Amino acid sequence: MPFKGIAAIAVALGAVAATAAYGATRETPSLLRPPGALHEGGFFERCVKCGRCIEACPYRCIVAAPRDAGFQAGTPVIDPRAHACRMCDGFPCSAACPTGALEPVATREELRMGTARVNKDLCLSYVGNRCEVCYRACPLIDEAITIEFAAREGDAIHAIFEPVINEDVCTGCGLCVERCVVSEPALAITVEPAT
Repeated sequence: MPFKGIAAIAVALGAVAATAAYGATRETPSLLRPPGALHEGGFFERCVKCGRCIEACPYRCIVAAPRDAGFQAGTPVIDPRAHACRMCDGFPCSAACPTGALEPVATREELRMGTARVNKDLCLSYVGNRCEVCYRACPLIDEAITIEFAAREGDAIHAIFEPVINEDVCTGCGLCVERCVVSEPALAITVEPAT
């Protein structure tokens, strides 16, 4: 009898912990999902970790989340530092999804995986060097990332060429992140996953 009681308590505590972790996972997206992904809660409820989207990606940009990702382990993610989304014609990854966790995407312009964020303290352009790598890597150049000219403090001759993200246009593909030349201790540009 005592063993059954202890086992029942352990199962109940495990269920509470799993529910809490599941809820936290659903509410706080921390992983960049493939094109067409539902909001994190809906995505997590529908994704069966079948791997079809991973197999369909011709550039191998989509990988399974690692084991240390908790309940998200095995779900498809994109690590733009390694391989950013190339926003393929026809989006074969979303077309391969059998459960609707990835919805069809018609055009690059309607894609919203996340939004790029520039760290002005690390970005070479913001600290006074001319870089523009993220700007030139962007597939929606002059739309999602533009370059604005700013006067350099205390210098009447030279300008600073600052990359500026247009949040209404940025797809979150991560090509800017993949190409960023600043990598240590942190990237000068990152992608904040869509919610």
